[in-house]
Amino acid sequence: MYRRFVKRGFDVLLSAIALIILSPIILIIAILVRVFMGAPVIFKQERAGKDNKRFYIYKFKTMRDIRDENGDLLPDEQRKCRFGEILRSTSLDELPELWNIFVGDMSIIGPRPLYMSYIPYYKESERARNTVRGGLVPPEVLSYDLTPTWDSQLKSEAEYAENITFLTDLKIFFATFVVLFKRMRYNYGEYVREPLDKERAKRIEDSKEETLV
Repeated sequence: MYRRFVKRGFDVLLSAIALIILSPIILIIAILVRVFMGAPVIFKQERAGKDNKRFYIYKFKTMRDIRDENGDLLPDEQRKCRFGEILRSTSLDELPELWNIFVGDMSIIGPRPLYMSYIPYYKESERARNTVRGGLVPPEVLSYDLTPTWDSQLKSEAEYAENITFLTDLKIFFATFVVLFKRMRYNYGEYVREPLDKERAKRIEDSKEETLV
């Protein structure tokens, strides 16, 4: 009952309330992003949603659009700015995702929506993660680990998707505040992880080389 009906009802209600209450903060952040990083203040990225359906996730921009003479974006290190790192550390850059939740692309709690290009690299045991809506708050916050490996993250997300309960969502919700505090304390805005497709493609290639040896 909770998984099929109640959870979605909570998503609509709570995201609508949050959008209304947080609208002044969202407006202030939008103005500051415009000042420090320029327009547009919100960017969208294609992600895989429930049942691998494509959708666009919305976030506040956290890097400046600085390009070279050919019009290509410069490396991330050269486009970073302190305000953008603060937004990432506090997860305030993800406030526009409340709209994704309201319209049904996402849920408040669920596996983080990842790139479509990652789908071929999931293990069979991990594919369950995409049978539910992706979430603003991921289940791996229960581990309180700020830098989980892809293996541990995808495992916890698949397990969550197969065992969704109100009590689990409640635990994840409250654990989020502890994780946010740790993010601000340890400067999570500096954390960069190798993309899943590159990491696992490299792992596959290494295993082939070991087999040949």
